Amino acid sequence: MTADPAATHATAATDAVAAAPTPVDVLVIGGGPAGSTAATLLARRGWSVVLLEKAAHPRFHIGESLLPMNLPILARLGVLEQVHAIGVFKPGADFPLQDDAGSTNVFRFERAIEPQFGHAYQVRREDFDQLLFEHALACGVDARQRVAVERVEFGDDGRPQAVHARAADGAALAFRPRYVVDASGRDTFLGNRLRLKRKSSQHQSAAIFSHFSGVARREGADAGNITVERFEHGWIWLIPLPGDVMSIGAVCWPDYLKQRRGDNESFLMQTLRATPSVWARMAAAQRVAPVHVTGNYSYACSRMHGPGWVMVGDAFAFIDPVFSSGVYLGMNSAEQAADVVDGALREPAREPALQRAMDARLRRGLKHFSWFIHRFNTPVMEHLFAHPSNRWQLESAVISMLAGDVFDNAVVLRKLRLFRLVYALTALGLAPSALRGWWRRRRQAAAGFSGDTLQAGNP
Repeated sequence: MTADPAATHATAATDAVAAAPTPVDVLVIGGGPAGSTAATLLARRGWSVVLLEKAAHPRFHIGESLLPMNLPILARLGVLEQVHAIGVFKPGADFPLQDDAGSTNVFRFERAIEPQFGHAYQVRREDFDQLLFEHALACGVDARQRVAVERVEFGDDGRPQAVHARAADGAALAFRPRYVVDASGRDTFLGNRLRLKRKSSQHQSAAIFSHFSGVARREGADAGNITVERFEHGWIWLIPLPGDVMSIGAVCWPDYLKQRRGDNESFLMQTLRATPSVWARMAAAQRVAPVHVTGNYSYACSRMHGPGWVMVGDAFAFIDPVFSSGVYLGMNSAEQAADVVDGALREPAREPALQRAMDARLRRGLKHFSWFIHRFNTPVMEHLFAHPSNRWQLESAVISMLAGDVFDNAVVLRKLRLFRLVYALTALGLAPSALRGWWRRRRQAAAGFSGDTLQAGNP
């Protein structure tokens, strides 16, 4: 059988391109908030940066509620005013009391300990992510869309030697980076290929959600607040977005979502209808987006870095979104990764120390978020959120955590450790229900989930 000369020629040309990798200082995998942040900061420091995003902006994404600690990063990037223009002002978070539609505790960010910003923003992620990506391009990043990374080759010294990618038109691309930043989100490119990804043994959940118009907002200054409402099988979010749109979803125990029969929309509406205080706000609501289901599989990679590479954001770890930490953790880790990469490229001998310092700091922040998240649906945490007290500044410390201040503020960290003690003492007083909550959480952590419409590659 004779080969097609045209096909042979095309293959040879493609292989020739792949065989001659383009030198670059830094290659960033993923053009979400973390990738765009790292790429922008490194390009500003004079490095040549290639940013590869497999999709095309604008593209749908969840994680629409920012934290106050996002804002200093946005200011340093130079996009804070642009985000203000596309966002909904978010002064705090509402936590209605379960089974008590008329009672809501509002945690306002201005009451945090030493707040840098007393507010945040709710954003449409397709607009927010596109803004950051285009800003990276304007700052000198070679930012490319619809280019999927296929593999990374490592040398004998463990450092990346070549990154191979493919454009949407089928063209093969290859790069020879001095450093690789994995900002691939829940695809966790290096985590999967190096077999570093580990499913959490302590927490598991899944979510069903959509966008609606005509949903009643809180009155006055609280109109832009996120609402986090517990119900029997998990918690429900309501996030006000621009243009009279409300993002509404339920984060549930996996066993509850396994009960769904028929279409996802019916199950979502059934879930919302069963929570009177949520359903009352939806009297005039109309769905304006598809209904999605996704497993909020908590995981972390066993390593965050290696010679010549580092992971940021969800590429390294993902935790339940109850406190809206995802975008902030991604951008915060990207900012620190930029320092690591810059320092390692300038002074290679410093690389191990820089990586260890980043690792320790980020794990510390993740630990504080995770501790609260793993216990959020327990009777003990519900009791403490229903009866907030600022004795010893504990309520202010919790608000600081909700604002994202879990890394460097020694006062906040000390107060959060004290809160853990209060939690333990409260658990003793609520021993029977506390034990039931603990057992349910442990059982659900081992539950499986299928039917994910967003993250088909989850474990």
